[in-house]
Amino acid sequence: MSLTSKRSLLKLTAAAVLAATGLAAQAQEPLKIGFVYVGPVGDAGWTFAHDNGRKAVEAQFGSKVKTTFVEKVPEGPDAERVIRDLVAQGNTLIFGTTFGYMDPMMKVARTAKNVKFEHATGYKSAPNMRTYDSRTYEGAYMAGVIAGSMTKSNVLGVVGSIPIPEVIRNINSFTLGAQSVNPKIKTKVVWVNSWFDPPKEGEGAQSLLNQGADVLFQNTDSAAVLQTAEKAGKFAFGWDSDMSKFGPNAHLASSIINWAPYYIKATNDVLNKTWKSEGVWLGVKDGAIDLVSISPKVPADVRKKVDTVKAGLKAGTFQIWKGPIMGADGKELLKAGQVADDKFLHGINFYVMGVEGKVPGK
Repeated sequence: MSLTSKRSLLKLTAAAVLAATGLAAQAQEPLKIGFVYVGPVGDAGWTFAHDNGRKAVEAQFGSKVKTTFVEKVPEGPDAERVIRDLVAQGNTLIFGTTFGYMDPMMKVARTAKNVKFEHATGYKSAPNMRTYDSRTYEGAYMAGVIAGSMTKSNVLGVVGSIPIPEVIRNINSFTLGAQSVNPKIKTKVVWVNSWFDPPKEGEGAQSLLNQGADVLFQNTDSAAVLQTAEKAGKFAFGWDSDMSKFGPNAHLASSIINWAPYYIKATNDVLNKTWKSEGVWLGVKDGAIDLVSISPKVPADVRKKVDTVKAGLKAGTFQIWKGPIMGADGKELLKAGQVADDKFLHGINFYVMGVEGKVPGK
């Protein structure tokens, strides 16, 4: 072999080594995952629960992933800006964790087709955008069983965030759970039109107490409702995460969401190239919903009823939305024995009998 041929061979070999090294480095690049949060991470509530799910992804996949999050992102134009920025940073899997991110995320998804988008609690999808949710109404129902057993006034109060089907469904399910053990139950609702606003949440809670409610429930993100009940010597529940430490005397139980199973699944889907656009709705049977830290003040027979409901939800043998169920206007919503399907549940924009007032905007 001539000297020139040997040099050419060496150059080709070196080029091959460099190419292989480059491919190996590329193969080791972590999957970059972005999370957009509507509230502060804090130490309780909705955003805290999502961030626990993000941490579970890091623990599960280690160096295979690199996660980042942006907190306190308002629903609307700001969300679109933040999502576009996450795309620009190289994130190829992005989670939007509140209903109001739906349209902004859809706009970005149409232009960033190499990115997989995941939207929580919404209903719009695209080839590269899917929806996911947890059946929070199951936790609300179990809390209702306890509330209906512990109230002395037969008046329950709920601090609602924003009147969308998800929240209205939880209010109704809480009421149905309470009525299953106490048919005399009436539920009063105060809307604060925000997911996270501790002062307003506290004011709403106090208003409900002033109206005779002695057990409070919430679909808001802070512990303000529980803290207000604690000061007043009344009862309340934690929501989305265990809030027992914020009102140890008032706390009856916490309805929690575990996002870890879904976030791990979604990450696996992308890493394994099995991701597809679909709608996912997880509940007790999937390990996503639970009622925890039940107070010792709750009688044993009531705890047993909750355990029975939980076991039935896990096995798929218990149906919360099973007729006969009447609306607050007296009209029949579900006939005796009729079970609501997911389409019905996603479209709930009415109160069941026992919930006072009218749904805002109706």
